[in-house]
Amino acid sequence: MRIIFFGTPDFAVPSLKALMDSGNEVCAVVTQPDRLKGRGHQLSQPPVKVFALSLGIPVLQPASVRTASFLSELTALRPEAIVVVAYGRIIPPGILSLPPRGCINVHGSLLPKYRGAAPIQWAIINGEERTGITTMLMDEGLDTGDVLLKDETVILDDDTTESLSRRLSGIGAALLLRTLDGLADGSVRPLPQTGLPSYAPPLKKELGKIDWSRSSSSITSLIRGVYPWPGAYGYLNGERVGIISAKAADETAAGKAGQIIRINSAGMLVATGQGLLSVSEVKPEGRKPMAAAAFARGRHLLEGACFDAL
Repeated sequence: MRIIFFGTPDFAVPSLKALMDSGNEVCAVVTQPDRLKGRGHQLSQPPVKVFALSLGIPVLQPASVRTASFLSELTALRPEAIVVVAYGRIIPPGILSLPPRGCINVHGSLLPKYRGAAPIQWAIINGEERTGITTMLMDEGLDTGDVLLKDETVILDDDTTESLSRRLSGIGAALLLRTLDGLADGSVRPLPQTGLPSYAPPLKKELGKIDWSRSSSSITSLIRGVYPWPGAYGYLNGERVGIISAKAADETAAGKAGQIIRINSAGMLVATGQGLLSVSEVKPEGRKPMAAAAFARGRHLLEGACFDAL
């Protein structure tokens, strides 16, 4: 099948690779423009662009997908289908109606749950036990198109957005090929979404600020869900401290929310609104991640110190 592929981050690369390995003809890749990144503000290419160029696939990086000239450029490529995997921009109606087999999206949730930009992150933050991938035919709504196929996976206790995204990207690649084969032979037919929808809006930096009055389990879910970006954090003696790794502790102890109850070789035990949080890895602002125990020693912390104390 002759396909135009829309995608940008690492999550989309396995799907593009699967298309190429399966013998489909990817006539072009559309990805977002290069961005300035890091402290040095160096120009960085999207992972999908890097992979596509390594295979000699033409790459298009329009500043806008809503221009007549860009639509004409896509039309000239004569795609049978367009595949969209984490492109990061809304596809306009003119492009949606272009390919005869439609625009097929690989979405990182079990639709209609977690429609939107950050389905993997919010599934972890909200403490879901399962999630998955949905392939769908795109329409003009926000992830409201007819479902083609779904595949589920368990969210592991130690999954972060990074690890779960990596696993789901592989599941998505395999499901995409099953979807294309099923559309070709008629065994896969679009069905309307059923069930109660929920939404997964883009993450904001301030979401990572820990509210220590919440339960230790919900704080743990937040830490895992916002890793690697925007990252969870609190303030200790006026210093912003990123919380990289932590888990809810089984034991109980008296202390106000945010107070460090114990410091030992395993790290710092912090009181929350319900239960204790065992913090094992932190990231001081401007520094590399380090063991929480080493951080406590270096800062000469004493038990009783409190995160976010005024």
